[in-house]
Amino acid sequence: MINIKINNKEVQVSKGVSVMSAAKQAGENIPAMCWHEELEHYTSCMVCLVKDASTGKLFPSCSVKATEGMEVITLDDEIYEGRKTALELLLSEHVGDCEAPCQIACPAHMDIPQMNRLIAEGKFIESLQVVMHDIALPSVLGRICPAPCEGACRRKSIDEAVSICLLKRFVGDEAYEAVFKNLEIQPRNGKKVAIIGSGPAGLAAAFNLQLRGYTCTVFEKEGYPGGLLRTGIAGGKLPGDVLDREINNILSLGVRLILNENIDAGKFAAARKEYDAVVLATGNLSVGMKEWGLDTTEKGVKVNKNTYETSEEGVFAVGNALRPSRLAVRSVGQGKEAAFSVDQFLSGEKVKGEPGTFNSRFGRLMKDEFAEYLKESVPGKRFHPKEGPGKGFSVEEVKKEALRCLHCDCRKIDNCKLRDFSDEYKANQRRFSFGERKKVVKHINHDMVVYESQKCIKCGICVRLTEKHGEKFGFTFIGRGFDVVVGVPFNEDLKEGLTKTAKIVVEGCPTGAISMK
Repeated sequence: MINIKINNKEVQVSKGVSVMSAAKQAGENIPAMCWHEELEHYTSCMVCLVKDASTGKLFPSCSVKATEGMEVITLDDEIYEGRKTALELLLSEHVGDCEAPCQIACPAHMDIPQMNRLIAEGKFIESLQVVMHDIALPSVLGRICPAPCEGACRRKSIDEAVSICLLKRFVGDEAYEAVFKNLEIQPRNGKKVAIIGSGPAGLAAAFNLQLRGYTCTVFEKEGYPGGLLRTGIAGGKLPGDVLDREINNILSLGVRLILNENIDAGKFAAARKEYDAVVLATGNLSVGMKEWGLDTTEKGVKVNKNTYETSEEGVFAVGNALRPSRLAVRSVGQGKEAAFSVDQFLSGEKVKGEPGTFNSRFGRLMKDEFAEYLKESVPGKRFHPKEGPGKGFSVEEVKKEALRCLHCDCRKIDNCKLRDFSDEYKANQRRFSFGERKKVVKHINHDMVVYESQKCIKCGICVRLTEKHGEKFGFTFIGRGFDVVVGVPFNEDLKEGLTKTAKIVVEGCPTGAISMK
């Protein structure tokens, strides 16, 4: 046994262990991309940098042995910057999206690819559960949304965008009652929230807060709820019974609705005293609202763009109260996001708003990449409902249209070390990106896994795992220098390279380069 210090903490460890292992024994977790507990170290990522306290030099903790009397610092400003630079170098050649362009373009940030996949499998209830995680009014928005998500759909550059709104409308109509009956509702926590305005932003805020255990009261100046959803949709696009159904379901969660209640400065002040928080979803800023003591601009109430906090503590503002807009999906998204902030405020936490994570992006598809993405889709332009858009898709039509999705998002989005560490260290994906990016290639000729080599960071884990477990071909490094890639040797297919280690390799890969189908 030897004695070392980790962050001034004395630790006794076995002779011959790495500094990384010694740090773990001391309760210090050091980030690493190329390290695997089953394998010998293979220094490549340099994300596990630490510092020798006596010399001030940085070194990779996975490959340096602990020695008697060694003193190690596991994190300071210099180490932080070194790890950040290492991640940015890895990102410079990483060609892959964490989230699909359609999801990024959606103002409510709905997980559209997951919705599509579940629809294609006929899992309509599960699909609507995905939708309602972000959108409180799926049937309404499925009829009136101008679909900025479809404008960003990569399928559009090949032929036509996927009919995302009609897909959302279908599951909203088909599965709404079943999903609503089984919503997870937290017990009442005794705290009350006043929501001023019953338009899309106010309804979304009420829905999300009520699910979190708050008791919401919605004040509406008109004699009916819905705001511009009731009065501003032309051409019969939104039937009144569809709007009423979704509003009534939100109210059935225990939301109290008070109609014909015009809030003035006095009533606003009284609401601040009576309720634990107030959400302004009033629609466009009025002259009277300027007397409520809030900081405003010419367009609307001034807020923190991440949290929707106004200049007054405990008061939040969303929707057209911020600036005039006819994009209902934006208001619904803001209502959902503000609910995060209200919950954080009333829970005594630091108000940060809805959590966000690092998102790798590579931009438009090149023409010669179309075929690679179509490998996981079906050919042909979008399907149109036989009975017209007013009636929507049939069951068979909706499945066929959902199959047109190109699967642009990452399968390992919630289990990717590159994403997690890039988020933690605030890495800049573009810092070392120069020239033309590498082309996307998808290897799908395997029953269980998909391999996308342009997401690979060449950590060598898959190479070493397939060798250890006795694959005949396995993975290896192909090429030299900057052109080296990881692949199956002798131009063999993926199914020949991974005959018994597919799941093991997927679990070992620190990115989404190789993932389960």
